[in-house]
Amino acid sequence: MCKANTLQGAGKQILHALTKFNLLFSFAGVCPLNLTEIYVKAGEIVVLCCNDTETLWKKDTNQYISNQMSEVEQKRMGVAVHGNCLVIPRASVNHQGNYTCYSNRNTSRETRLTVYTSQSKENKGRGQYLQKCYTQESCTLYCPEDKIPAADTLNITLRDITWIKDDEPSKQYFRSVEKNNSGNYTCTRSYVYDGEIYHRSMRVQLDVQPGKPERYVTINSPQDGDVFQVELGTTVVIDCSATINACDESLFWLHVAPSRKSKGRVFYNLTCNKDTRKMTSSLVFTEVFAEDLSKNFTCKLEDDSNPAQLVNITLTKKPLHSYISLVQCVISIVVVTAVTAVIYVKFKIDITLFFRDTLGCRRRTSDGKSYDAFLMSYMSDAHGGLNEDDREWLESTLEERFGYCLCLYDRDVLPGDAVAEAVLNCVEQSRTVVLVPSSQASEQGSGLLSAIHAALVERHTRLIFINTEQTEMSRSGSLAETLHLLSETGHCVTWKGRQPSSTFWKQLRYNLPAPQSVGSHLLFNVL
Repeated sequence: MCKANTLQGAGKQILHALTKFNLLFSFAGVCPLNLTEIYVKAGEIVVLCCNDTETLWKKDTNQYISNQMSEVEQKRMGVAVHGNCLVIPRASVNHQGNYTCYSNRNTSRETRLTVYTSQSKENKGRGQYLQKCYTQESCTLYCPEDKIPAADTLNITLRDITWIKDDEPSKQYFRSVEKNNSGNYTCTRSYVYDGEIYHRSMRVQLDVQPGKPERYVTINSPQDGDVFQVELGTTVVIDCSATINACDESLFWLHVAPSRKSKGRVFYNLTCNKDTRKMTSSLVFTEVFAEDLSKNFTCKLEDDSNPAQLVNITLTKKPLHSYISLVQCVISIVVVTAVTAVIYVKFKIDITLFFRDTLGCRRRTSDGKSYDAFLMSYMSDAHGGLNEDDREWLESTLEERFGYCLCLYDRDVLPGDAVAEAVLNCVEQSRTVVLVPSSQASEQGSGLLSAIHAALVERHTRLIFINTEQTEMSRSGSLAETLHLLSETGHCVTWKGRQPSSTFWKQLRYNLPAPQSVGSHLLFNVL
């Protein structure tokens, strides 16, 4: 008799709830939403929630649950109704089935609850969440917050979260994750409720992939119609953010599978901060393909209390103008440098003389030398040297036309001085030594030339060795060893006759230092 009264009271409560929501068993006008699948391990806690506070739950087709039911009746069914949430503290096979919540807004949300055991082969791999990390990067395992008790649900308190892999305890954070860290992990939340401990475990598959590409783009809160420039082959993440009332799956990307159901190249991850009520749905392209550039991607916020909000974005290929400009600039610099080097090598004598004569690029400070050059004759072949008139013409041209201050042995060495000492003194006072071939038998011998060579090496004095076409041809046979050594030490300039030769004078002046003082006679330029 008491049992019948109890059932009669429960029926009245359900009938009252049905009347309140205008359902009356026919549920006319109800708009069902998409089916959500939930997987929970037997003996663990699971929470199903609707958006409205006034809710009626229906299991399959013949069982109704509401907050109008007594606490005793709820415990008998192994459930607890708190506001808009249906809590199953210890799920069993009897709780398995389809649950539909009806709100006073004449909307419904259907959830399919599957209860599995560790031996359930048919559910292997289902209800498993996918997380991707990259080698040699930090990686924190994320324990999904899917259908878990909220902080204010029936005073249920979260105690801790543990991780295991292959039945062994595992860490949650990897400072530098490696490929061997891939595998199946299980995170378990422990709750305290009415002095008892309840658990909820989630299965996470960690997929460690090769290191991220160098370019990694993150874009926050896109606006409708935004176009993002990306590079093919790179990893791109687009975050779509929204402020929500409850952490659920109301923010998602259309026609893109969530990470827990996708092992493909494009997926989205859903995260939610309960304190700030900010939810983020991250659209992830592990590698951008050309086919992604021709599609529209839509982020949708689905809220029962407000109209749906959509944000459409597209991808476009990042222009390579900056790289092309950089390459063009580098090529231009290389070409200009190469052309400048070729021009300088080919015309370096003319360029040097131009700056020296026209722009006045000359020595500004004195080096203590009295002469620009010391002209000294050496004994050459009978038919290969300069005669006395040629030597005088050479000397007068350097002094009178080009302004050089010369030290001449016949003119500047005092009579009676020791020949070797006087010659070495001239070398000491001159910035350059010019050896002129002569056919006169009275010119200095090899002993004095050897002393000059030693002095040049010691003082780092420049040497210009003038030869003729005849001496150049016979050098290997008839030129003395000392002269050969001197010719190898200095800069050689070939004399081609007394007639004005621009090539000879350019080469000679190029190897000579610029004169310290230039007179008005330089207005006449033989070149």
